[in-house]
Amino acid sequence: MAFILAATGSAVGLGNIWRFSYMVGDSGGAAFVLIYLACVALVGLPILVAEWLIGRRGQENPINSMVDLARKNNRLPAWALVGASGVLAAFLILSFYSVIGGWSLSYTLGSVTGAFSGQDSDGIGEIFNGLLGNPVALTLWHTGFMALVIWIVARGVTKGLEGAVRTLMPALVILMLVLVGYGMTTGHFGEALAFMFSPDWSAVTGEVVLAAMGQAFFTLSLGMGIMMAYGSYLGEDVNLIGTARTVIILDTAIALLAGLAIFPIVFANGLSPGEGPGLIFVTLPLAFGNMTGGMILGLMFFLLLTFAALTSAISLLEPVVELMEERTPLSRVTATLVGGVAVWALGIAALMSFNVWSELSIAGLNIFDFLDTLTSKFLLPLTGLGAILFVAWRLDRDSVAAELNLSGGQATLWTVVSRFVAPVGVILVFVSSL
Repeated sequence: MAFILAATGSAVGLGNIWRFSYMVGDSGGAAFVLIYLACVALVGLPILVAEWLIGRRGQENPINSMVDLARKNNRLPAWALVGASGVLAAFLILSFYSVIGGWSLSYTLGSVTGAFSGQDSDGIGEIFNGLLGNPVALTLWHTGFMALVIWIVARGVTKGLEGAVRTLMPALVILMLVLVGYGMTTGHFGEALAFMFSPDWSAVTGEVVLAAMGQAFFTLSLGMGIMMAYGSYLGEDVNLIGTARTVIILDTAIALLAGLAIFPIVFANGLSPGEGPGLIFVTLPLAFGNMTGGMILGLMFFLLLTFAALTSAISLLEPVVELMEERTPLSRVTATLVGGVAVWALGIAALMSFNVWSELSIAGLNIFDFLDTLTSKFLLPLTGLGAILFVAWRLDRDSVAAELNLSGGQATLWTVVSRFVAPVGVILVFVSSL
């Protein structure tokens, strides 16, 4: 149960709270959900299982696990690059993810102090732009968020990771259910249901299918070294496919609940659901600031957002810490401090791209956007592709089938999906994103 909560906590992040729901409404409603679920089953699930299998067989950090398995199976040691790119991706993602986590902490305090009360859209926009333009404030919030992440991870796998997800994940679900309950009282819950679940097959295009495939891949924290690191803590008694199925169901359910919590409030206030990132930090604060009980609802929402960011952030730091713990003489606490401070330092560069370093660009992008693009469009799909190709084509097929408790038609289906369908899906997403 702790493993399922940790893996689900890693998968559930800021993208689940707004991006998935928005994509559902914008891409055919229930039609998009069905396509997404098919993509999860054919692309997301096999790669998730492959990463866990590599971690469990290697019983070490992602790089060591790949080196060990390559050596035992007489494969090239260059396969270690798959683990290395995953750990690097986790490190880079956390540096700018922590900046957004800091925004969430800032808005949680703003909800408590009534900063959004009575504001119009210009006033809310000024609050957000004022935060981005203030490097001192951004640094303080980024530092506070990273301090929480470092404290949790330094406590270890049982006390830190397991203890955090056992508390944060139920709290996240309870907060979300309360917000969904409120949404039912707005008189616009039916509108939200129609927005999310009415199938519109005419809206489904090749682009929508690719978007669903991309969301299926990215929402499960694939290609970040996270699932390999988590897999190294698994015993042989855990059913990988059954556990993956449970994590996927929980991840999707929480994403849909988020939509049912957000969109009734959006529609009740005559706001647009298609605001992307601005939905969280501009549109919703405007709604909370001008409704009865908005201070409490705003506090609950941004606490929810902070919990989701924390569960993802601790999983992003874990592969980095596991690598340092096993490849250096550093203790768990020291490795966490060193890795966490290095992430924090890169995060400073990312947050300064909104203000004092706004003119600095890499390949035409500011530092924040460059880190986002490098990881999401290059490192993640290539790492995920490497993991599934290694398991499907370089490990003994019969031993993999036996480990996954597959036989007959099930084993054949796994072979077809893992060798052909999932890799082709990732390649399509990779090429289309370029």
